[in-house]
Amino acid sequence: MKILIVDRDDVTSHLIKSRLEPMGHTVEIHPDKSNLDEVIRLGWDIVFVDPSPMTTIQPMAMQIRRTSRNNLYMVLLSNTLGFEDAVTAGFNDAMSKPLDPSVVMDIVERADYMNNLLRHLSNDEVDFPSAGGVIAKSAYNQLFLSCIDRAGRYGETANTIFITFENYKDIAAKDGSYDAELIAAKLAQHLVRIRRQSDIIAQLRENEYALLLLRPMSETEPVEAANRFAESLSKCTDLPTTPYMDVDLKVTLLSLPQGKKVVEHKLTLRQ
Repeated sequence: MKILIVDRDDVTSHLIKSRLEPMGHTVEIHPDKSNLDEVIRLGWDIVFVDPSPMTTIQPMAMQIRRTSRNNLYMVLLSNTLGFEDAVTAGFNDAMSKPLDPSVVMDIVERADYMNNLLRHLSNDEVDFPSAGGVIAKSAYNQLFLSCIDRAGRYGETANTIFITFENYKDIAAKDGSYDAELIAAKLAQHLVRIRRQSDIIAQLRENEYALLLLRPMSETEPVEAANRFAESLSKCTDLPTTPYMDVDLKVTLLSLPQGKKVVEHKLTLRQ
């Protein structure tokens, strides 16, 4: 990935660079905030920014997003500001100074995941039509981008739950594509049946669905929702099984705009 560090602090900048360059990432340091627009236009996957001595940081974050050619992952570097401050200002994530090197790796992993997800969602060569209460991937993409934008503008966080039929390809190879497609279709029907009316379900891949949770009433609500879906799927009796293989499912709760995997359940439906 291409990674930009905007920070006058040489120690912090070179610590990040020394951790990431050996892994094959391209890392550049830009200590001067002047002419930042020209640098941002070069295109980056991640931007680490320490906005000090600025006291109002949202305008800077919004300007970086407007200038960027892609929906880049932005990380706030600060001695005093935390994650909530970062999200409200328009950043995806935050990293406290002095840096914990292990946190650098966690953030880069989340950024890579989010960047790959955004590329997949924006790829209009592969879409799935809206049907039976499940919206298309292209429609979900617009809602997903809106969630990220609203997080930066209004400090609103959101969550999405991914329900993945993990061994779809294995079952298609051994039992035939019809059996794999039937299981995936029945999974969609089950999800539509157990969701709340306000929940939005989309098909992202032939073997994956996503449930978008907007404006949670409490911090625990998304976790409770993910746990509820996992429990319901574990007891599901209307999902076809195959004569030769179990059906493996995964339920993952992802926080937005950070891209952190908050909860993950792995389930196996036996023959």
